[in-house]
Amino acid sequence: MEFATTESQTMIAQAVRDLCERELRPHLMDWDERQHFPAELFRNHFGPAGMLGVLVPEEYGGAGLGYNEYISTIVEVARICGSVGLSVAAHNSLCTGHILYFANEEQKRRWLPKLASGQWIGAWALTEPNTGSDAMRMKCVARKEGDDWVLNGTKCWITHGISSDAVVVIARTGELLDSKGMTAFVVERGTPGLKAGKKENKLGMRASETAEVIFEECRVPAENVLGNVGEGFQQAMKILDGGRISIAALSLGIAKGAFDASVKYAKEREQFGQPIAGFQAIAFKLADMATRIEAAELLTLQAADLKNRGKKMTKESAMAKYYASEVAVWASNEAVQIHGGYGYTKDFPVEKHYRDSKLCTIGEGTSEIQKLVISRQVLKG
Repeated sequence: MEFATTESQTMIAQAVRDLCERELRPHLMDWDERQHFPAELFRNHFGPAGMLGVLVPEEYGGAGLGYNEYISTIVEVARICGSVGLSVAAHNSLCTGHILYFANEEQKRRWLPKLASGQWIGAWALTEPNTGSDAMRMKCVARKEGDDWVLNGTKCWITHGISSDAVVVIARTGELLDSKGMTAFVVERGTPGLKAGKKENKLGMRASETAEVIFEECRVPAENVLGNVGEGFQQAMKILDGGRISIAALSLGIAKGAFDASVKYAKEREQFGQPIAGFQAIAFKLADMATRIEAAELLTLQAADLKNRGKKMTKESAMAKYYASEVAVWASNEAVQIHGGYGYTKDFPVEKHYRDSKLCTIGEGTSEIQKLVISRQVLKG
C-alpha cells in the first residue's frame, strides 16, 4: 500500500481549503446558529469545483477521481466545518454513490450529471423511527401496481430530507426480516406523495439538514428501481462500507481542525510569562493528539486503498470509522481543555468541533456496531 501524498491530492486539498476559507468560514457560525443548510454554497461553488461528483466518471459530469482525493476533499471541508463536511460526504457517498454503483446506463446518464454538478442535491433514506441498525425490520413498504411502485412509510435522520432533489430510498418489497425483500428506488422531488417531515434540532452538525422523509401513496415508475427488485438490502450494506470511509474522513477533518486551533492557541496564549505550549502538560496533549490523528489517517487511507482497488474492505472501513470517530471526539475534548474557559465559548472554533464530533460515533453505524462488524470479520478467520 502506498500512502504517500500525490501531487494531485495536494493540489485538490489546497483548492478545497482555499474555497472553504473564502466561501464557508465567514458564514459557519451564522449557519450553525440558524441551522441553515447552505444549498447555495453547494450549487454555486462546490458543484462547479467538482466536489459533489468526486468519484463520478467524467463521462457523467464528475471529476473522475479516486478515494484518496475524495478523502482529501472531505477532510479539508470538515477541518473548517463538520456540518458542511457531513453534507458533502452524504451527497457523494450515499445518494450519488448508490446511483453510480447500482444504476443502469440510462439511469446514470439521467441523474449523475445533475448530482455531480450541484444542480441537484441528493439524499439517501434507509433509517426509520423503529429501525436504526436493525434495518431488516423496516416498515416503509412498496407495492407493485401495474408499471409503478407505490411507497408508504417514514424515513428519519435523513441528510437533506427537505432540500434534496433526489432521494435514494430503500423500501420493503417482500417479507419482514427477509434480506432479499427490500428494493432501492430513486424518487425525484415533486413526485406526488413525497413529503418532508420534521427537521431535527441537533446538538451539532446544525448546518447539515437532518429531517424526516415521508411517503404517502407515492407512485414511482418501475424504471426508477436501482438494480433488481429484492437487492436493496445488499446494495445498502455495500454503500455503507464506503460510507464508513466517508465518516472516517469527516472525523479526521474535525480532529485536524481541533488540533490546528489548539496548536495556534497554545503558541499565542501566555501564562506565567510564557506561551502555554511551553508547559509539558499542554505539549504532551498536543503530542497525543498528533499521534492519534495520524493513526486514524493511516487506517482511513488503508480502507481507501482497498476500495480503490476493488477489494473487500468491510473490516478495514469499520476500523477506520470506529477509531477515527472516537479520536475526533477525544481530540475535540482535549482542544476545549487546552483553550480553558475560552474553549467553552463560541468565540473560538473548538466549541463547534466539540459539538460536531459526537455525531461521527453515531451516524452510519454506532461505534458499538462497528465493533460488532470488526469482531465478526476477525472471527471469520
